[in-house]
Amino acid sequence: MVLTDTHTHLYYETDAVKRSELMQRCIQNDVSRLFLPNVDAASVPLMFELLEAYPVNCYPMLGLHPCSVKNNWEEELAVIQPALHQHKIYAIGEIGIDLYWDKTFLTEQIQAFKLQIKWAKALKLPIVIHCRDAFDEVYRVLLDEHDENLRGIFHCFAGTLEQAEKITALGFYLGIGGVVTYKNAGLDKILPQINLKHVVLETDSPYLTPVPYRGKPNESSYLIYVAQKVADLYQIFVEEVAEITTENSKKIFGV
Repeated sequence: MVLTDTHTHLYYETDAVKRSELMQRCIQNDVSRLFLPNVDAASVPLMFELLEAYPVNCYPMLGLHPCSVKNNWEEELAVIQPALHQHKIYAIGEIGIDLYWDKTFLTEQIQAFKLQIKWAKALKLPIVIHCRDAFDEVYRVLLDEHDENLRGIFHCFAGTLEQAEKITALGFYLGIGGVVTYKNAGLDKILPQINLKHVVLETDSPYLTPVPYRGKPNESSYLIYVAQKVADLYQIFVEEVAEITTENSKKIFGV
């Protein structure tokens, strides 16, 4: 069985011993493919360091997280853009709009989002979207930019069935993580109405830890709990969930 974590910030762990232990637990739980989203200029070297330590398992992405979009967003992107050519990159992300913490830089977030979508199209790469309290704003950008080259993952999906249908109609996949294990999140009722061909799995570690470890730091090895919950919801074996979602990730990332 091969499980693919399409979204993990494992590079935040810089202690080599602890990082090795995290990777060992991943392999023990059949999580052998890890896609790493960048968040800002400072995290670029951290991500590449992890890539060099575990080149067989790690796949880098590059982008400016919407919460990192401030007055100096253009300077941040000026540092990130050259890194696109330092290693093989598998997506532009995570990018998007976040209005949960701060609405001050909405205009700048939209500008940064659109610019990075242009990067993705030019490089023929998928995008990985961060959207929090901003579905309408993100969807409007996607409609504006929609063409045959726009594709990717709607990371950490926790919306409505109508929103899921709008996203998948544009050719995007839904990133499903620990939220699906939360009793009152409602995702457990929506997900079975969505064809699994539109779904990929993720942890967003060290955030959004699934049950039974909720409240503790997340890690990619916990993807097995997400996969098992998804299997329960679709009433299929976890091995089938792993096979379908990993195949979906290969379609997106080309690897």
